Amino acid sequence: MKILIAPDSFKESLSAFEVATALAAGMAPLLPDAIFELVPLADGGEGTVDALVAATNGRCIAAEVTDPLGARVTANYGLLGDGHTAVVEMAAASGLGLVPVARRNPLTTTSYGTGELIRHALAQNIDTLIVGLGGSATIDGGAGLCQALGVRFFARDDREISSAMSGGDLAKVVRVDTSGLDPRLAKIRIQAACDVDNPLLGVHGAAAIFGPQKGATPAQVRELEQALDAFYRIVEATVQLSVRDTPGAGAAGGLGAALRAFLHAALRPGIAIVIDAVRLAQRMAGADLVITGEGRLDAQTLHGKAPYGVARLARERGIPVIAVGGSLAFEAEATLAQIFDAVEACVTFPSTIHAALADATPNLQRAGYRIAQWLNLRLR
Repeated sequence: MKILIAPDSFKESLSAFEVATALAAGMAPLLPDAIFELVPLADGGEGTVDALVAATNGRCIAAEVTDPLGARVTANYGLLGDGHTAVVEMAAASGLGLVPVARRNPLTTTSYGTGELIRHALAQNIDTLIVGLGGSATIDGGAGLCQALGVRFFARDDREISSAMSGGDLAKVVRVDTSGLDPRLAKIRIQAACDVDNPLLGVHGAAAIFGPQKGATPAQVRELEQALDAFYRIVEATVQLSVRDTPGAGAAGGLGAALRAFLHAALRPGIAIVIDAVRLAQRMAGADLVITGEGRLDAQTLHGKAPYGVARLARERGIPVIAVGGSLAFEAEATLAQIFDAVEACVTFPSTIHAALADATPNLQRAGYRIAQWLNLRLR
């Protein structure tokens, strides 16, 4: 029996490789003759650089950039094996994991550091840039990133906003000047690896869906929604392109919209980019079972997340697929059943979030053991 294990990372807990390893370790004692193939994945969020660098025999490069709160942090980006493709992961420079829980507030966080990381990558003589959009701490509409790349934003009285743009600054903007945008960007192909397909605004937009996850109160969600709307009216008039309804525009707090509007990036599902790079379709050949997963399985899983991409590929080949989640949204079970043959939660007993994160490895091993028990029942 060949079992392919292709999960995403479990945020703030384990890397995708650690997740796959733990599941295999839990299954192996009950399935001694099974062949386990581990294929760590990412969907544009944490682990995208690692997955693509490993798949192409590339290398990681470190750069010092601005974190979401304005401090300095060392972040890695990837130079892939072809030597001409760079992968920048927003989570590395502007990620939620860089902000203490007590200080999470998308009105004050910035994507400026991700722009600095891109600028560093441009010095590598690349012709292709992939930007992973998942795991952000920001809802600044990508303004901070664009500012780091040379776009200038002006408030009333034609006063330039010189500090790193945050979500709270968007409502101040009355004019945008793109004349200083780094000219190297026009010479390369840019792909935005989106981990979701949400639009910029509305009930499924950046503020409404992701604001609370990043620390926004209901009042701040409304403030950010209005600010994004006003800001992108100005942006769209400036660049003569409508981007707000583009699938993925709402990814990373509106960074998808900014990459499309200012850098003319193609917005693609991040998992599609990674699946191509790791040759997942070829590696599924001969598999009897596929196991995937992520930190939380919920309705968002079916909007471009890694497990959804894996499941679609497996179903096209008639291979059963199981999804494992650090947690499982009760109200989403029926929705998840549309694409997964079975779902399994890691934590099956009362637990705090802190304990669940701390015990992620043994919890995953137990989940793998339970899956192996099912398989043994089927094989009898």
